[in-house]
Amino acid sequence: MNNSKQLLTINDLHTGFRIKDTYYDAVDGVSISLKKNEILAIVGESGCGKSTLATSIVGLHDHNKTRVEGEIIYNGVNLAKLNDEKFNAVRGEEIGMIFQDPLSALNPLMRVGEQIEESLVYHTKLSKAQRSARVIELLNQVGITNPQRTVKQFPHQLSGGMRQRVIIAIAIACKPKVIIADEPTTALDVTIQAQILDLLMDLQRETGAGIILITHDLGVVAEVADRVAVMYAGQIIEEAPVAELFSNPLHPYTRSLFNSIPQINSETEKLEVIKGMVPTLMNLPREGCRFSGRIPWISENAHEKQPALHEVSPGHLVRCTCWQHFHFEGEEGGYAQ
Repeated sequence: MNNSKQLLTINDLHTGFRIKDTYYDAVDGVSISLKKNEILAIVGESGCGKSTLATSIVGLHDHNKTRVEGEIIYNGVNLAKLNDEKFNAVRGEEIGMIFQDPLSALNPLMRVGEQIEESLVYHTKLSKAQRSARVIELLNQVGITNPQRTVKQFPHQLSGGMRQRVIIAIAIACKPKVIIADEPTTALDVTIQAQILDLLMDLQRETGAGIILITHDLGVVAEVADRVAVMYAGQIIEEAPVAELFSNPLHPYTRSLFNSIPQINSETEKLEVIKGMVPTLMNLPREGCRFSGRIPWISENAHEKQPALHEVSPGHLVRCTCWQHFHFEGEEGGYAQ
């Protein structure tokens, strides 16, 4: 399904937000790559750093309040070092972003057609007539049935599903090689969710783009992803091909996520929950296993002092050694090796 060609390589990325006079990393040492024609899902609870990782890749942070260090390599260039002017040449043309809240991402005072046309004006030399034709083509492509009417409408006149399709049309207008989809189906009903996911997969097949799909919905991941990275407290704590992760989740956090999904054939009425919460940015433990506080029944000796990612089978990486000793509270034993 995927080509081995690397599209995007992230090395030791740190994105810190300034609180008073100190920077606190919301993305803390993330290294990951995206291949051509691949859908890479990044999953985790709210507050784990997924969206910050996405906005770091497309350079959408306030430089006065944010510090980005490390490498985001695209076409041999480190995007993390680009100024706004140079980033604008990449953003939209080479890397497209689908935002999770289309109503706040769209300009309420501009007609839909003008908003889709904006990136074509900036990045292409198409004539006015060619741009207008391309806008109609894009709206057809994203499944809007009456594009001639939609181009003249304002965002508030569209349904949530149509607004999301407009956001996708804007993201793919210049046929980018990388598409970042940040929770693209969160606010949509199940039927529209399925249509949007089908649309993303069709686009990927058509253009060969690599897609980074940010989500907390493991059902979506199972349906569309090739590879999955699980984030917790700013770090990637497990990474594997999708079939491997679903059949053999190893990290205590990943196993806890799967355990908290309601099961239709379960005999118990009680829903499993993960103890505690993701620590706040200022209270994030910067040493030791960041998940240890939520599994207090596991011995401190099971955790590494500086947890590293270990390749436990080809392409399957797990952070910390605690996965070998983990069991759910009230159960016995660790991982059977």
